[in-house]
Formats: sequence, C-alpha cells, structure tokens
Amino acid sequence: MKVEDYERLTALQASRRALIKGAASTAALAFASGGALTLAGAPARAQGNLRAEILQIPGVGMGSPTDADWQRVGEMCLGGTRETVAEGEFAGVELTFMGLNNQNQHNFLFRGFLKAWETYTGATINWIDLAQADFNARLQQAIATGTIDFDIIEMGAPFEGDVCAKGLTSEMPDWVRALIDMDDYVNYLKAPVGTWDGKTYRISIDGDCHTFSYRTDIFSDPALAEAWKAEGKDGEWGVPTTWSQVQAASKFLKDKTDPTFGNPMNGFLDPLKGWGGFGFYFLEDRATGYAKYPGDPAWLFDPDTMKPRVNNPAFVRAIQDVLDSIGTLPVDQINTDPGGVAWQQFLAGTGSMCTWWGDVGSNARTLDTSVVGDVIGFSILPGAEEVYNTRTGEWEELPDGPNFAPNMAYIGWGIYVMARVEGDEKKKKAAWSAAAHLGGKDIALWMAAYPSGFQPYRNSQFDYSEWEAAGYDRAYIEDYLASNLDSYNHPNAAIEPRIPGIFQYYSIAEDELAKVYAGQFTAQEGADNIAAAWEKITDQIGRESQIALYKASLGLT
Repeated sequence: MKVEDYERLTALQASRRALIKGAASTAALAFASGGALTLAGAPARAQGNLRAEILQIPGVGMGSPTDADWQRVGEMCLGGTRETVAEGEFAGVELTFMGLNNQNQHNFLFRGFLKAWETYTGATINWIDLAQADFNARLQQAIATGTIDFDIIEMGAPFEGDVCAKGLTSEMPDWVRALIDMDDYVNYLKAPVGTWDGKTYRISIDGDCHTFSYRTDIFSDPALAEAWKAEGKDGEWGVPTTWSQVQAASKFLKDKTDPTFGNPMNGFLDPLKGWGGFGFYFLEDRATGYAKYPGDPAWLFDPDTMKPRVNNPAFVRAIQDVLDSIGTLPVDQINTDPGGVAWQQFLAGTGSMCTWWGDVGSNARTLDTSVVGDVIGFSILPGAEEVYNTRTGEWEELPDGPNFAPNMAYIGWGIYVMARVEGDEKKKKAAWSAAAHLGGKDIALWMAAYPSGFQPYRNSQFDYSEWEAAGYDRAYIEDYLASNLDSYNHPNAAIEPRIPGIFQYYSIAEDELAKVYAGQFTAQEGADNIAAAWEKITDQIGRESQIALYKASLGLT
C-alpha cells in the first residue's frame, strides 16, 4: 500500500468515527489524557493505571480506533523503550518491516504504535505491506532467491521451519526477554514455540486458535424453535455443539427470516475461496473433531512416514460436509475467502455461524462495520459424534460423548528480527527494541481489546475487570475469553506442526479443494489429489528430515 493511500484511509477513518462519536468521543479521549487533549506527536505521560487509561482509547462503543489512537497508545506504552534506550540512540538507523495490511489492521497499527518510538530513538522504519493471500509467496521468494530485504517481519510460528531452521533470524537478546515478560505467555505459546535448536527467535504478539461464533438471537428465537419442532427436527432448537448439528441447523435456516435484521438467513458460513494457504485452516476446523484422536498428537501426517492423513475417511467426511452445505451458503460463495466471511458477512449480519480466529469477539464490539456485537456468542469448535482411529482404521464413538479438538490455527503472529542485522550492533539493538515495543505486556492488552488482527495470548489479558472497565459487559467478555482459554488448554487440541514447507502443503490443498467445490472431483478424489501433491512436496524437501522435524514439533522425540 502506498503511503499516500494509507494517509488518506486514516483520515477517512477519523472522519467517519467523528460522526459516530461526536462529543462523547472528545470527552473519553480527554479522560484518557488525564483531562486534556494532546496533539499527535506531542509528549504524553500516562497517569495512574496505565492499562486502564489506554483501554479508554477510544473506549468500547465509541467507534473504530484511528491512527491518532494508535499513536497515543504507542506513546503511552513507551516506558520499556525509555528504560533500555537513550533518547536519540538510534539516530541514522533505517529499518525495513514486512507485515500485513489486512482489514486495515496489523501494519496500520504498527505504524501508529511505533511513531513515538521513532521520534524518541531517532530510527526510521520503512514498510512492506502485504495482503494475507500474498504473504507466503513473498516470503518464500525472498528465501529461495537469497534476497531477504527486511530487518523485521511479522510472521506466524508455522514459518519457523522455513526461516529459523535456515539461520535467517537473529537470536533474542536477554534484555529483550526480560523486557517483554515471556513468562506471561499462555502455556501453548511457550517453548518450543518461537525457538529453534534451543535458541529463542520470536516475540509473540498473538495467540491464534479458531473458535466458533454464533448468533445468540437466532438460536434463542422462540418462533424458530417452534418451526424446528413443527418440521420434526431432532432435539431442541439451540446452539449446535457438533458438526452434524451445524449441518442440520444450516439446512433449516436457509431462507428463513432473520429475527433481528429481517433479511433471508444463511447457516454456517464456509469460505470457499483460497487465501494463500490460510484458507485450509477452515477445512481443518471441520476435520479436527473427526480426525484428531485423543492421545494421538498427529492428525495431518503419519509421524513415522509423513504419509498424509488428508485423504483418510475423517478428512473426506469434512470435505463432504462442505459440499453438502454449499446450498445453504450465500450466492457466489465460491468467490468469498475467510476474510470476507468474517468481515463482510458475519460481522455485517449475514449468516448465523462461522469459525474464525479469536479476535472476532473484540471486533464485534469495537469495529464500526459490525452490527452483531449484542447478538453474538462464542465457544470452542464443534465436535464430532464419531472420531476416526488411524491405528485401527475404524470410526469410534467415545464413551464420554462427542470428540472435541480445537484447531490451534497458525499458533499466533509474532515479531522476528532477521539475521542480516548481525554485525551492526546499533541496528540490531534498534530492531529488537522496535519488536519489543510491539510485544510489550500493556500494549498487548489494548490490541486484544480493540481491532488489531490479534487475540489474547498472555495470562494477564484474562482479567475480566480490565475488560469491563473498557466498556465490555461481564457476560460477553467471560463468554469470549473462555472460548480462547478453553481452546488453548484443551487436552485434545490440534497443534499445527512447525515444519518447512507447511504453507506449500496448505496452498496446494486450497488449489485442489477449489476444484472439488467447483464440482470437478468428488470429496475422495480431491482428498487423494491433495495427498499425492503432499507426498511430492515431502520428497522435494526431504522425507527423513521432515519426519524428524514433524516428530519434534509433536513432542515425540
């Protein structure tokens, strides 16, 4: 994205929010400023409780945050930088940062957060902005051609096999570890995540998992409950907890009238368009309950052979579920990617259910374009009445009921410093200082509470009272945060492997799934095509090394 386009967009954001907030916004910002407004770039000092003060910027229900808000939060959270860097210490240093520009989040916020950091330290940051669908291709091209042209990257843990394993990243200095308080991370983001060969390379800024979002008004509507009963459906009308119930609810809801918005309804929203590999996670959401057998950490490949499991009966059933639900989807869903499902459909009042990363909960209440903030609930992903046992080749019903297996999709975004800063101590310290600023404990709370592209990833972010003080009601935030915590801590969570080429596997899977959804292949044929392509990727990378790394990622060595 060009700088002038970015500046124009942030100006439009400010203008739109001003119309929504009016005088109430000014009062809230004045409160956050300790009683007086400050201009962007002017010194600001947090008074009293920093975490409470930044959560009032702009305040829940006061409209989407703007660039001025991001800059102010970044300046107020500059304490760690002031403790570790002298003013002007990085004068003359230029850094290049590569990250995303999705939904006007990610890099948009980072620019604002780092504005005060640049002013204080004297460093300058240049930006490489990527659409999520382009991220893997851009990164892989830089690796393959030996043309790493960035000093800092926003990257997910699955890419560590491609990047850290090749010695392309800088090891975290001890002063950074202390500054960001890594002990505060939720357990599943602690080592070995972010490490390679015992060395730490990552500052976490996110804790990804997919959760289930649904419309509370729809699943508590008495007229729909009566229609469900009249049509002879099984059980009581209510929130689905298994994928078979999701299927039944989706078929029932198609073209009925939305009780809140009055438009024709749709059921569960499947994204059918690829997304640079990231779209495969949404098929995984349907598959994990069928495929992740309790006690077996592997679910994508056989750990002893790297033979794909993507064409076993569990994944085939998940693909068939998608095919069976296409008639319940909005028109032209074949051209809708996961971003469109969450932002242009679900948050805008289309559809009754979807899966997405956990931040959909904060966006529902703090994004201007969301209309569902008061009628949305959350849970872990639906389960399956039967789970496929790869050891026996049989389907099983578990004695304790459905099999649940939350999808730890992407293991969260992190900030990594590239090895090309080594040899220049000033530039290296500058890069790690910028990364540490974005990964700070207080700024993390703000990013989890407002639209950022990130969800809670620190234990300290689960204090309900802080969210209430920001403007969330207790019942909502307990529901939302529980869907994240229950996923992180689930004993049968489906953990993603950090192996080289993982997005090559995912991208080719998306290509083959598109053919299935277009009617060119059956579910089994499409799954077999994916498995054959995955076998070729494994052989190209090196089967024995992939087996060793896959086992290590699953804790089997």
